[in-house]
Amino acid sequence: MKDLKEFTIPFVGLKLGKHQFNFELKKAFFEHFEYDEFNDAAINLDVQLEKMSTLLEITLTFNGSVNVACDTTNEPFDQEIAGSYNFVVKFGEEYNDENEDLLILPHGSYEVNIQQYVYESVVLAMPSRKIHPGIADGTLKSDILDKLEELSPKAIDQEELPEDNNTDPRWDSLKKLLTDK
Repeated sequence: MKDLKEFTIPFVGLKLGKHQFNFELKKAFFEHFEYDEFNDAAINLDVQLEKMSTLLEITLTFNGSVNVACDTTNEPFDQEIAGSYNFVVKFGEEYNDENEDLLILPHGSYEVNIQQYVYESVVLAMPSRKIHPGIADGTLKSDILDKLEELSPKAIDQEELPEDNNTDPRWDSLKKLLTDK
């Protein structure tokens, strides 16, 4: 996968200390990863890079909203999303990103691309079930919701149950197994 240039941060010319970078994540960013769960996205991303003599500490903080389809009704709605993620960049013999909280870049590297960390952080911050807020407060009117209500099992009144105390004789035989020891 090709790197997105705007998410490549050159750190070679930076002084030791903290540095801020701001990005805006739109739908195109997620399309780059072939992720099609979002109809639209408007997420602000703040990146704090702390440069130390032997390593970089990077903190990603994001908040905004993504337009997604409700898991129940398939109606689109804006899902608020926020989160943060920290990871460390160290230098070694060769590139290694096997540890999720540690990125090792080869000695002599002068820039770091953070797009994969940004993408994973945002996608993992999504709730496992996406439910339209109109379902909870009853304001969403949808044919799908009406059909689900129609097909849902109704509460059974005790009066509607037949007063048949006779049990199936097969169960009586099975109950004997519990008492015959």
